[in-house]
Amino acid sequence: MIVSNKTDPNPDDDDCPSDSISAFETSQTTREGCESDRLRFSDLMATSPPNDFVAQLSPTASETEYLGALTLQRIWPRLQANWCAASDFTQYSTDNLFARWQDYSNRLKRYWPELFARLYSLYGQRFDFHYHVEAMLTSAADALIERDDVLCAVDRSREIRPNWFQSEAVVGGALYVDLFSDNLGNLYENIAYFKELGITYLHLMPLFEARDGNNDGGYAVSDYRAVDPRLGTLAELELLASELRREGIFLVLDFIFNHTSDDHDWAKNAQSGNREYEQFYFIFPDRVEPDQYEQNLREIFPSVRRGNFTWHDGMGKWVWTTFNSFQWDLNYQNPSVFRSMMEEMLFISNLGVDVLRLDAVAFIWKQKGTSCENLDKAHAVIQAFNLFVRIAAPGLIFKSEAIVHPDDVVKYIDAKECQISYNPTLMALLWESLATSKVSLLTRAIQHRFDITEGTSWVNYLRCHDDIGWTFDNDDAASIGINAADHRRFLNEFYTGQFEGSFARGVPFQENVETGDMRVSGTMASLAGLEQAVIENDQHLASLAVSRILLLQGVSMSIGGIPLLYLGEEWGVLNDYDFVNDPEKADDSRWIHRPRMDWGVVNELKGEVRFEADDGSSSDMSIKMTQREIYNSMRRLIELRKSLRAFAGQNMELFDTGNDHVLGFIRRESGHRVVVVANFSATEQVIDANRIRTAGLGRFFQDCVAGLTIQTTQNVSLSPYQFQWLVRI
Repeated sequence: MIVSNKTDPNPDDDDCPSDSISAFETSQTTREGCESDRLRFSDLMATSPPNDFVAQLSPTASETEYLGALTLQRIWPRLQANWCAASDFTQYSTDNLFARWQDYSNRLKRYWPELFARLYSLYGQRFDFHYHVEAMLTSAADALIERDDVLCAVDRSREIRPNWFQSEAVVGGALYVDLFSDNLGNLYENIAYFKELGITYLHLMPLFEARDGNNDGGYAVSDYRAVDPRLGTLAELELLASELRREGIFLVLDFIFNHTSDDHDWAKNAQSGNREYEQFYFIFPDRVEPDQYEQNLREIFPSVRRGNFTWHDGMGKWVWTTFNSFQWDLNYQNPSVFRSMMEEMLFISNLGVDVLRLDAVAFIWKQKGTSCENLDKAHAVIQAFNLFVRIAAPGLIFKSEAIVHPDDVVKYIDAKECQISYNPTLMALLWESLATSKVSLLTRAIQHRFDITEGTSWVNYLRCHDDIGWTFDNDDAASIGINAADHRRFLNEFYTGQFEGSFARGVPFQENVETGDMRVSGTMASLAGLEQAVIENDQHLASLAVSRILLLQGVSMSIGGIPLLYLGEEWGVLNDYDFVNDPEKADDSRWIHRPRMDWGVVNELKGEVRFEADDGSSSDMSIKMTQREIYNSMRRLIELRKSLRAFAGQNMELFDTGNDHVLGFIRRESGHRVVVVANFSATEQVIDANRIRTAGLGRFFQDCVAGLTIQTTQNVSLSPYQFQWLVRI
């Protein structure tokens, strides 16, 4: 205790305030208590049985397994010492920290053989391999020490129930924070909207700090540990995550790990000549190596820039930039990059995130003489990331974003890699079926491309922030007499409104006049014909557009997996052509389907305010009535999905409807069964009732959508674009 030099200390004297003495005493007591806790913690650690990992090996263990066991045995004492040193005894009790250590050590022992094998395959040839391995394990331990108690409880629960995301109650929505609600604070206030709609999985598009100006919609990250200040703060993000969890809504964020922005600190250090950080990227002094790589690479944005490398004037060197010139590809051949990005990943997970969307997974590993897409070591990197998550944050899962050939998409989907994945093939072929009025190609693809491994799930979407690319398999098309190149040309023309009789009003994206390649931009409602109906002021066309929208949503919500809405489509938002007025967006047509949320319209649709025609016309009133119909129908459809246990999981079986225009499949789960039929034609279609009887194993069915009873004593008629969810009664 400090004693004042003054003979008569004055408590009001600023030179020696009594509260300073009290604070010091408290601090001293805290330090003494912490030291006592640390000693007790060390004693608890000492009670743990010794680990002779080598002795525990099977006699038939491989050389890699032996090296892994030996490595872990050597670094284990240092991992224990680091845990004790890093533990915060002012925040957590000794018992809490010891329980966390047990979680960490048990998980590490469980996953270590697989993790070491992945890391050894990636970096085992490096002179500093063991240094990096120990540093990675220490970083994972630090992340678990810092993880909130609530999240640790979620982790333990999901370890017991690993298929938590496969419930029929999971329905997704995706949005840009600034376009939906301006900022995170306002988004917090709009949680009631998600609850009312029925959303239980919320994907917030990139929200971390990005470069000024063009940043590819936030996909050029400057700082993974800071929210874009225009959107809010990390504290607000954590508060939002906590409230979403309380309301039963999973939070999904993007992890943009193929590249950083050119103004990220690592890139700045590289630009300053720091050799350590130059090795974080692919930087070349001349065109020799870039030209060697370029021989096998495709161009992602050919209308924006040619090639995959950018000249940097300041460095006088070439930088690998697969997407945009300001997005520098990371060099995962460098274990420092892997470790650094793993640390960023675990930091984000500790904010309260349930799902991380892994952006551009196909591109993360480079190797000369290949396309540098979908390489085996790209999978090894993601699997290693997944294993670190299983150790430090097992309540988190990955969602892959791989808009590549269907055969390559499924390779990323595994409980040991990405537990869920976008389903770009289903998305593209649902639109294809709508354009052709036939389900032949869709059925062909589903027959052998929809099944995925146990413990995984598709994320089924119809529109998103990105364009539509026609990612069906050429051989699938050829097998039913379709020329793939001609068919893609037809689909591009149809969905940009250039094909005679088309109802769609999309626009081209990244058209390559040399190759004829093109993708399509546009909102769901505009692509489905609602924009055409508005322009022509035709209520019949509007009714057909609504039926098309609900048909696609009805299939997406029932076919197996997590249905994902790009928010705005739940009420039929149309193309926003004003994006061309913004110089930073004008060259990217995808902004046409990224409009700002119109809360005035939404409140009218919800009935909170009376309809008012913006221009005083009956046509304006009519479109609002149509959008209200879409909104109310979507709410009801989501509610219905959640009530049908058969829609959980991925079990789906096609059946032949005997009609090229009608898709039919059966969903089964835990003794529950639903038969789904969907008419993709603009005319009435008939199904032999016996096919329904044998698919549903019954004679009488309830159509949950229309609320009508279906008898199999007579053929079943489906009106244009009608779908049915049939439950036996």
